[in-house]
Amino acid sequence: MATHLSHPQRRPLLRQAIKIRRRRVRDLQDPPPQATQEVQVQSHHFSPEERDLLYEEALYTVLHRLGQPEPNHVKEASELLSYLQEAFQVQPEEHQQMLRRVRELEKPVFCLKATVKQAKGILGKDVSGFSDPYCLLGIEQKVGVAEGSPVSRRRQKAVVKHTIPEEETHRTQVKSQTLNPVWDETFILEFEDIANASFHLDMWDLDTVESVRQKLGELTDLHGLRRIFKEARKDKGQDDFLGNVVLRLQDLRCREDQWFPLEPCTETYPDRGQCHLQFQFIHKRRATAASRSQPSYTVHFHLLQQLVSHEVTQHQAGSTSWDASLSPQAVTILFLHATQKDLSDFHQSMAQWLAYSRLYQSLEFPSSCLLHPITSIEYQWIQGRLKAEQREELATSFTSLLAYGLSLIRKFRSVFPLSVSDSPSRLQSLLRVLVQMCKMKAFGELCPDSAPLSQLVSEALRMGTVEWFHLMQQHHQPMGILEAGKALLNLVQDVMGDLYQCRRTWNKIFHNVLKIDLFSMAFLELQWLVAKRVQDHTVAAGNLVSPDIGESLFQLYVSLKELCQLGPVPSDSREVLALDGFHRWFQPAIPSWLQKTYSVALERVQRAVQMDTLVPLGELTKHSTSAVDLSTCFAQISHTARQLDWPDPEEAFMITVKFVEDTCRLALVYCSLIKARARELSAVQKDQSQAADMLCVVVNNMEQLRLIIDKLPTQLAWEALEQRVGAVLEEGQLQNTLHAQLQGALAGLGHEIRTGVRTLAEQLEVGIATHIQKLIGVKESVLPEDAILPLMKFLEVKLCYMNTNLVQENFSSLLTLLWTHTLTVLVEVASSQRSSSLASGRLKVALQNLEVCFHAEGCGLPPEALHTDTFQALQNDLELQAASSRELIQKYFCSRIQQQAETTSERLGAVTVKVSYRASEQRLRVELLSASSLLPLDSNGSSDPFVQLTLEPRHEFPEVAPRETQKHKKELHPLFDETFEFLVPAEPCQKAWACLLLTVLDHDRLGADDLEGEAFLPLCRVPGLTDCAEPGEAPQMRLPLTYPAPNGDPILRLLESRKGDREAQAFVKLRRQRAKQASQHAP
Repeated sequence: MATHLSHPQRRPLLRQAIKIRRRRVRDLQDPPPQATQEVQVQSHHFSPEERDLLYEEALYTVLHRLGQPEPNHVKEASELLSYLQEAFQVQPEEHQQMLRRVRELEKPVFCLKATVKQAKGILGKDVSGFSDPYCLLGIEQKVGVAEGSPVSRRRQKAVVKHTIPEEETHRTQVKSQTLNPVWDETFILEFEDIANASFHLDMWDLDTVESVRQKLGELTDLHGLRRIFKEARKDKGQDDFLGNVVLRLQDLRCREDQWFPLEPCTETYPDRGQCHLQFQFIHKRRATAASRSQPSYTVHFHLLQQLVSHEVTQHQAGSTSWDASLSPQAVTILFLHATQKDLSDFHQSMAQWLAYSRLYQSLEFPSSCLLHPITSIEYQWIQGRLKAEQREELATSFTSLLAYGLSLIRKFRSVFPLSVSDSPSRLQSLLRVLVQMCKMKAFGELCPDSAPLSQLVSEALRMGTVEWFHLMQQHHQPMGILEAGKALLNLVQDVMGDLYQCRRTWNKIFHNVLKIDLFSMAFLELQWLVAKRVQDHTVAAGNLVSPDIGESLFQLYVSLKELCQLGPVPSDSREVLALDGFHRWFQPAIPSWLQKTYSVALERVQRAVQMDTLVPLGELTKHSTSAVDLSTCFAQISHTARQLDWPDPEEAFMITVKFVEDTCRLALVYCSLIKARARELSAVQKDQSQAADMLCVVVNNMEQLRLIIDKLPTQLAWEALEQRVGAVLEEGQLQNTLHAQLQGALAGLGHEIRTGVRTLAEQLEVGIATHIQKLIGVKESVLPEDAILPLMKFLEVKLCYMNTNLVQENFSSLLTLLWTHTLTVLVEVASSQRSSSLASGRLKVALQNLEVCFHAEGCGLPPEALHTDTFQALQNDLELQAASSRELIQKYFCSRIQQQAETTSERLGAVTVKVSYRASEQRLRVELLSASSLLPLDSNGSSDPFVQLTLEPRHEFPEVAPRETQKHKKELHPLFDETFEFLVPAEPCQKAWACLLLTVLDHDRLGADDLEGEAFLPLCRVPGLTDCAEPGEAPQMRLPLTYPAPNGDPILRLLESRKGDREAQAFVKLRRQRAKQASQHAP
C-alpha cells in the first residue's frame, strides 16, 4: 500500500475506488453522495500449492547456480537458502524435505550463451592491408587434465579445429576487408562440467585463391609486397591465424560483457587486437514443475512478487517504511533466476511491472518503484512480441492500477494527510506514475477506450470533495438554533482550512503534473454546499436577533467573507456563485452587532477608569493603564468595522457613521470619567505634588486618546469608503458628516488638553516672573552669570519634573506657553530698564541662557519655535542696551557701511575716489577725483559743492583731523582731483566699523551748509590693508551718496537716552543734524 492511513482503527480507504460521473450543480440542492463501487484488488498471496511450486523453483535456481558471483551479490548458497526459507515462511522440517526433493530432480542442461559482438585492431593479413576475419568457437571439455600442467598451458594454433568436434564447433560469418569487424552473433554452447570446461574462440583470415596480377593490383606499400612473397611459400587456400581467446568457464561470472585480448600462437605479433564478447550461463530443460507448466516471465513475476512482499512486510514489522531497495539476497536470487531462464530485458521489465503494480494496491511502498518498469516497457515496446494472454494481463494491470490510483486521489485528504511529512511527495509520485503509464504506447494500444487522465482525475477530485464535505457535516450535529450556528461556523472553518491546504500544498502538485486547478474546482463545489446551509440557518434565525445569536451570526458572517476572499480571482466570464451577495442574509443582525460593539466598549472604558490609579506605566510610558485599555478598546472597534466591511456602499456609509459616532462619544465619556477619577483621588491626597502628578497623567491620557482618535480615518479606511460611495452620496456629504464628527471630537479633546496644560503652566509662570524681577535688584558686583543662577535652577527643577511626567507633545505645549510668558516678562522688564546697560546686560545673559534651557540640546523647543518675532526684537534691543556708547557708535557705522554696500541707485549722486594704504609709511592716501549728478540745492538750480573727509568712528582716530576739498561754484558735476594723506596705523583701519566718511555739502554763505549726501568706504577693503604687499595703482571706486534713515535709528535713540555721556550726546547731535538736513532736501 502506497500511503499512511490517518487513523489506525479506521477501515482502510485504499481498496475503495470511485464510480466516475460528472455532476454540475445547477441550484443549491445537493444530493447525498452515492455509494461507490469497490475496486477489486487481486491478492498478493499465493495458495499453498502455488507457493510450493514457486519455492521449488527458487531452490532449484540456487542449487544449480553457475559462474562467479557479481560483486554485490551473496556468494554463499546457504545464506540464500536461509533467506528463501524466511521469505516463503517455510518451517525447517518442510524446508529440508523440499531441499532433498529438489536435489533429486534432474539437473538442467547447462549452456553458455555466447555473443560475439565485434573486434578491433586485428592484424591485416591480405595484400591490401586488411583481413577477411571470421571466428570459430566452442567449448572444450578437458577430462583428466590438471590445471597448470604443460598440456593445459600449451598454445595450439588450431585449438578449435583440432580439439573440439566439428559438430560442436560454431562459426561466424566472414567480414570482408576490415580490421574492425562487427558480427553481433549469438551461440548456445552446451557443457556438462563447468570445472573442466573452457571456452575457445579462434579468429581467422579467410584466404581465397587469387592470381598474381590481382594481388599486384591490390598492392599499396612494401608490406604488401612482403605479404605476396610470404603467401607464395604458403599452401594455396590456407587461412591465416589472427588470434584466439581461451577462457575457463568457472572463471566467468553469471553474466559477462567485456573486451578480451586476442592471444598469438607465437611472439611475432604480440598485439593482435581485442574481441568484444558477452557470456551468460543459462539452463535448458529445467526439471521444476513451474518451469515446465508456466511461461518464464510468469514464474519470474510470481517470484518477484513473493520476495518484494516479504521485504515490505519485514520493514513494516520493524516500524520502518520500505525504501524500494531489495536486500542483497533477493537481488541475487532474482538475478540468477532471470539469467538462468534467459529472460529478455523486456520480459523482466514486464514481470516487474506486473508484480509492483499488484503489490502497490495491497502493500505500502513508494510508487516510484513503478517508474522504472514503465520506462523500460515503453523503451522496448513492440506489441507483436506478446501473446494474446500476455497483452490481456498487461491491460488488466493498467486498468486495475488506474482505478486504484483514482480511488486514492478521490480520498487524498485522508489517504495523504499533511500530518505525515512525506504525504505531498507520495501523492505527487502517484500522479507521475499514472501520467507516465497513460502516456505509454502500450497503454494506448491495450486500453484505447480509456478517458483522458486529467478528466478522470478531475471527476475523482470533484466527487471526493463532495464526499469529504458530507463527512465533515456529520461530525457537527447541532441541537438548537444557537448550537446550529456554532456547528455551521465550525463547518465553514473546516472548509476554509481545506481550501487553504488545497491552495498552499495540493494545488501546486495537481497543476504541475496534470494542469488541474484543484483549488478552483474545490472552491466551486464547496461554496454551493456552504451557501445552502448558511441561507437555511439565517432564515431560521429570523429578524429579531438576540445578542447571543447575533454574536454567532457575526462570526459566521466574518468566516463567509474570508471564504469569499479566499476564492479564485473573479473573471468576466466566471459563473455566478452561490455566495454572491451573501451579506444580504445578515441584514437583520446589523443593529444587534452595532449595539453589542458599543456596549462592550463602554463597559471596558468604565472598568478601565475605575481601576486606574493615575500612575505612569513606566519611565518611557507616561500615561496610565486606562489609556492602554482605551487604545485596545478602540482598536477592537476598528477591527470589528474592518471585519464587517459591508459591501453595499450606502449601507456601509451609515454603518461607518455609527462607528465614528460611538467612538467619539466614548472619547468624551472617557474625558469626563478620568477627570472625575483624578478629583476623587486628589481629594484624599495631602501632598500637592501628587495632585500635580495626577494632572500630568490625565493630560497625557487625553493626548494619547487624541492620537488614537486622529487615526480613525486610516483605521476605518475612509478614503476607500469615499471612492465607493462617490456615486451614491451627494458631493460633500461624507466630508460634512464623518469629518465633522471627527473634528468635533478632536476639538473637544484639544480643549481639554490645553486646559490641563494651561493649569500646569500657570503654576510655573509666577515663579519665572519673580526670578526675572529679582535680576534687577542684584548688586552691581555680582556677575550676570551668577545673577541668573536662581532662575536657571528653578527652571531646571520644574522642567525636569514636567518632562518626567508629561509626554513629549504635552511637554512641548507646556514649553511653548512658558516661553511665550517668559518673553513677555523680559520685554516688560527690558522696557523699564532701557537706560541701564547693567540691567540690560543681565537680561541679555538671561535671554541667552533661557534660549539654551528651552532648546535643551534638541530635546525641547525647536529653533523656529524659539526665535519668534518677539524674541528677535527683544534680542536686538538687549544687544543694543547692553552695549557701551562706543560699541553703539561702532554698530551704527557698521549699519551705514552695510547700507552703502546695498545701495546701487545714484539718485543723490555719486563720488569717485582712489584709496590706498602704505603700511611701511602708515599712510592712507585718498584721491578724490570727482562727484556727479548732485542735487541742485540752491535757488538758481545749481549747487556749490565741496567734500568733507573724516575717519570714523572718531574714538578710533582721535588725532586725525577732518579734511575738506575746495568749493566749486554752481557745479553739479564737480571735478575735484585732490589728494589727501592721513597718518594712521593699520590696526584701527582693519576693524569692521572703521570707514572713510565722505560728506558732500552745498556751501551756503548766509546759513548752514546743505547736505548733498554721504558715502561710507570701509577701510578694511582698501588695497594695502587687505594684504601685506605694497599697493600699486589704486583702482577707482564710485560710491553712491546716501541719506540717513528718515525714521531715525534705534541706536541713535538709545545713545540719546544716555544723558550723562558727552561723547554719545555729541555723536547724536551731529547725526541728528545730518538727518534734519537730509529730510529738508529729500527727493
